[in-house]
Amino acid sequence: MTSSQVPPFQSFGNNCYILIVNGKPEGPFTLSQLKELKIKPGDFVKTEPMDDYKEAHEIAELRQFFGFNQQALIQYFGSFDQRLLAAALDWFFVSGACIIGAFMVALFVNNKIVLLSVAVSLLIVIPIVNFIYHVIMESSDKQATYGKQILQLKVCDMAGNRISPAQAAGRNLAIIFSVLTLFIGYLYSFFNKQQQCLHDIIAGTLVVKDRL
Repeated sequence: MTSSQVPPFQSFGNNCYILIVNGKPEGPFTLSQLKELKIKPGDFVKTEPMDDYKEAHEIAELRQFFGFNQQALIQYFGSFDQRLLAAALDWFFVSGACIIGAFMVALFVNNKIVLLSVAVSLLIVIPIVNFIYHVIMESSDKQATYGKQILQLKVCDMAGNRISPAQAAGRNLAIIFSVLTLFIGYLYSFFNKQQQCLHDIIAGTLVVKDRL
């Protein structure tokens, strides 16, 4: 690709694009200039308001102007250690919230049997709350729990799209199989290119990381 770089100016607006050429940002370019440059669907571009670069086929205006077909996104996949750390953070957040709730109950109850029951119930309550928390967060706009957001991970379907609450529930229920296989279901992520664990394969999901 040859480039005819437009003289830089401070604000290039919504209809002009910075283009990555040979690994370096160039432009801004108008749509007509991008056509002269013969950009491809996989070329990275951005406008001033955009937070990050996207592939050209991801942008509706460019798909319409150039006739690109929207393609499944090629993502960086979340590694085992990143996913493990995110899971540990989520268990910490959920367990902490439940323990604080139990402590608040204990402040107003003096019956030892009731206090013991509350303490034992945490063994059941924490996993249930953790399940509900994961389903809600992974099917939300953020597509991630707080632990995954900290690690810049998100859960999506095989095409990179947001998953439904039903798919999120299926994914988290399928974690049981990853655990019952003596955690081999988790280690399976080392043996496939998309780094899917067993429960990801069952639910048809991916854990991906921001590309740039």
